[in-house]
Amino acid sequence: MVDKKMDVITFGESMVLFNPDSKGPLRYIHTFTKALSGAESNVAIALARLEHKVGWFSKLGDDEFGRYIECFIRGEGVDISRVIKDEERSTGLLFKERFAHVNPNVYYYRRNSAASYLSPEDIDYEYIKNAKILHVTGITPALSESARETVTRVVDFAKENGVIFSFDPNIRLKLWSKEEAKPVILDLCKKADILFPGIDEAEMLLGIEDPREVIKTFHEMGPDIVALKLGKEGCMLSNRKEQHFVNGYTVKTMEDSVGAGDGFAAGFLSGMLRNKNLKECGEYANGVGAMATLVKGDVEGLPTYDQLLTFIDKKEYVDR
Repeated sequence: MVDKKMDVITFGESMVLFNPDSKGPLRYIHTFTKALSGAESNVAIALARLEHKVGWFSKLGDDEFGRYIECFIRGEGVDISRVIKDEERSTGLLFKERFAHVNPNVYYYRRNSAASYLSPEDIDYEYIKNAKILHVTGITPALSESARETVTRVVDFAKENGVIFSFDPNIRLKLWSKEEAKPVILDLCKKADILFPGIDEAEMLLGIEDPREVIKTFHEMGPDIVALKLGKEGCMLSNRKEQHFVNGYTVKTMEDSVGAGDGFAAGFLSGMLRNKNLKECGEYANGVGAMATLVKGDVEGLPTYDQLLTFIDKKEYVDR
């Protein structure tokens, strides 16, 4: 058997996030905190903190924002050796707008960004081949035609070479329409070995609301494992042989919901890599997802492995 050098490899656009220091319409906001944003790098960082070997790549502008992203992700212990610098295009930006008791609004400034020009020729296919799992989200194919073609080529190559394909639909309707997104996302769902749909995404893609029917329909399409996200209620999991509902963890004060789904995927994959049973994988997933919401920012709340075990009551907490 080929020795797999990476547990998980993922790729996609990461941006510099400007988080407002107070709530209200952006026209009245004057101070922001700079941070990192990007679904795929969120997953990579979460897995690295959970003690896995992870690689992430993309195209970044050859600018200070690109250098910030590179340093940040490398500093979290993620391999970024396949990141490409683009001297002609800039790094994407993202602004959040916050109001009390609702999810933040998101404003993208990523059109014609370096990452949107990712192409199949940019990929080190041997790097992909030497991973146990390839994780992709539905955000990358929404960026451009070349990014969409890249996703297709990488996914097909991974499957041809025995790499497990993990897919989170992560539908972003600010990037493309439902009509454009649906056939592309469904095609990737059919190819997935592990699928992480949200219940709202499943309704959009399948026209089905019942969780058990959703899972049954996705299995018929192809995936062997379906981890259906049910928000604060938890998740429903199936691997064709068994099915479990796993309760979510109570979060009394949610600071930021962005990144919770990425944490969920990372927690589940961490459980799989540790050969945990299906229900335990769900507990890991719910735990990381819940902890991601406790801190403002996409990755700031993602736990270490010991912190996760304590949060889900698998390890005793000692504070002094």
